[in-house]
Amino acid sequence: MKPTDPHHSHENCLALFERLSEYIDRELDAPACKDIEAHIKACKPCQVCLDTLKKTVDFCKNLERHQVPETFSMKLKDTISELVRKKSD
Repeated sequence: MKPTDPHHSHENCLALFERLSEYIDRELDAPACKDIEAHIKACKPCQVCLDTLKKTVDFCKNLERHQVPETFSMKLKDTISELVRKKSD
């Protein structure tokens, strides 16, 4: 890819990165998908990023679920409540 390609810039890559999850989840309209696909076709780093994100999502979907101990859940809820309280003070 040529550095003068108007579709490739650091800003375009960051903007694309912000929408990759929506793209993977098919939450974007057709024009947005076409823009992303055109960018990815021309940008190797974004191709790698998309592939890695897809693999990560697939990996997470296939993880076994485990119940955490009740004491952990209670401590987590207390910690979150404390952080929310401190933030609102």
